[in-house]
Amino acid sequence: MAKRDYYDVLGVSKNADADEIKKAYRKLAIKYHPDKNPDDHTAEDKFKEAAEAYETLSNTEKRQRYNQFGHAGAQQSYGGGGMNMDDIFSQFGDVFGGGGGSPFDSFFGGGQSRGSGGRRVNRGTNLRIKVKLSLDEIANGIEKKVKVTKQINCNTCDGTGAKDRSSFQTCKTCNGQGAVRRVTNTILGQMQTTGTCPSCNGEGSTITSKCNSCHGEGIVRGEETITINIPAGVSEGMQLSMSGKGNAAARGGVAGDLIILIEETPHESLKREGINVIYDLHISFIDAALGTSIEVPTIDGKARIKLEPGTQGGKILRLKGKGIPEVNTYHKGDQLIQVNIWTPKTLNNDERELLEKLKESDNFKPNPGKFEKSFFDRMKEYFE
Repeated sequence: MAKRDYYDVLGVSKNADADEIKKAYRKLAIKYHPDKNPDDHTAEDKFKEAAEAYETLSNTEKRQRYNQFGHAGAQQSYGGGGMNMDDIFSQFGDVFGGGGGSPFDSFFGGGQSRGSGGRRVNRGTNLRIKVKLSLDEIANGIEKKVKVTKQINCNTCDGTGAKDRSSFQTCKTCNGQGAVRRVTNTILGQMQTTGTCPSCNGEGSTITSKCNSCHGEGIVRGEETITINIPAGVSEGMQLSMSGKGNAAARGGVAGDLIILIEETPHESLKREGINVIYDLHISFIDAALGTSIEVPTIDGKARIKLEPGTQGGKILRLKGKGIPEVNTYHKGDQLIQVNIWTPKTLNNDERELLEKLKESDNFKPNPGKFEKSFFDRMKEYFE
């Protein structure tokens, strides 16, 4: 079944600001929260749908990509997968003002925290890299393997930060819940709120003996080779995102994202204009007058084109479908060939004498009325 538009899912306009988007998501999340709708699969689906929409629209880069490419562009940010309930509670706990568990703990003072009992989940920072691509790689898409220096899980302690399993101790303040409840007396009666445990910082446990390699952090500086699948049609300045491929999080938390910034390297003879490719063809005056067959470079190799006798300078030829594909579509641009007449700068005596004779012919006298339209006029007509 086709996905609904994310703006329709949250019930906001495309011009909605961050606060409107957050408020709309919070309202839907409370309405369809599994704790409020037990065993209701429809409500759970709507809860996940709202979370997926918020995950994209609350992130400036992902929202721009979604606005430009729709769900196909947003799919890049998920690394090819969707979202599960653990993702939702670990990433969006701040929306509810709690530790990532059920929002009903703080609203109504009841219910149980989901997942790991409402404990805080550490999240690694995002990592940004630049990838240079040739025009050929952009046109066809490519799989790139890049070696990235970043925070990785400590191999000594498997990312736990502890010297051994016996080094973990359940937090006595929150009894392993990662959150503590506070009761405040008001004129309306007692009000109960839930907040992050100050003793364990929301993790639910403390470490009595830290790992010597990472000093209790669970992460160290290291290298990782990452395979990046870059779709055809990307452009200079475009950003792709790989979920979970950024810096590792302390003590087994959720890794950040890898943000890939695309850079184009210039082609030796072709120039990109959107999804079209431009080539400047230089021919002699004789070839223009007599006509000729000539090879021109394309992204896919060489192509032979035919120039009719009397070809004028500035003429635009088109090779249909020889341009750049649009991202995540089957539509491709064209290659446009601009014909330029090359005039020799020096002549020998025989050449000069021959041209002086031709000069007297009516066919070699300029006739503005017979000139074809300029290059700029033809380009304007083409793109209109």
